[in-house]
Amino acid sequence: MNAQRIPEKEIVAIILYISLFFIIVAVALIIFFYLSRKKIIQKELEKIDLMVKYQKEQLHAIIFTQEEERKRIAQDLHDDISSKLNIVSLNTHLLSTSNLSEAEKNEITENIIALTAKALENSRKIAHNLLPPVLEKFGLNAGIEELCVEFETSKAIKIHYNNTIDFDVNDIDRQLHVFRILQELMNNSLRHGKASEIWISFETKNGVSTCFYKDNGIGFDTENYENHKGLGMKNIDSRISFLDGTMQIDSEVGRGIAVTFTF
Repeated sequence: MNAQRIPEKEIVAIILYISLFFIIVAVALIIFFYLSRKKIIQKELEKIDLMVKYQKEQLHAIIFTQEEERKRIAQDLHDDISSKLNIVSLNTHLLSTSNLSEAEKNEITENIIALTAKALENSRKIAHNLLPPVLEKFGLNAGIEELCVEFETSKAIKIHYNNTIDFDVNDIDRQLHVFRILQELMNNSLRHGKASEIWISFETKNGVSTCFYKDNGIGFDTENYENHKGLGMKNIDSRISFLDGTMQIDSEVGRGIAVTFTF
């Protein structure tokens, strides 16, 4: 008995249907991958936008901090140095005045010496704020030790400092950023955190230089973005970025603050 032959038209129809099915599947896959790729690109663009925005905020913080520092230095020079030197100049001219008694000459001379000494002392303070001499001469460890002593002179806070890292004295630029980060954190702990104790330790962890910082102050809500918008925190962020480091902040209201940063 001969097998029943499938009509040629049905074979063509089946082939067409199968081809159409594969075409639909292919188009669907193309659309799916296109939309997926578009979504991935969109997310990447959003990520880049956030990075650019963050970098702009950091740059703004750096520029603002620099400008504020320049204003402060200019104000200090004008108020402390220039004013005293002007008085010294006036007193010097007075010495050339005729008919001055010996007592008057001695008084003017003493004024000149006293004002000159004050001008020199203030100029040293301005230079110290720009770059602490001990940091420049002896490195970061000595600079932090001196910073701790300065804070403890207020009698309002106790600082526990420990260091196991041998800092390179030739890397003063990067060390200055670490010093300023600690200075900002300590100022925040004392002024805003109302802390009575601070713990600072440096160690090498997994081959990376790491600083562990904490206090026993009032703390703050890390979930509140407003707490991260201050100029001080932006300044710290910009310095961490310069050091190619990372920073993690852990704090709760009433439980102090713990900061870990690498550099």
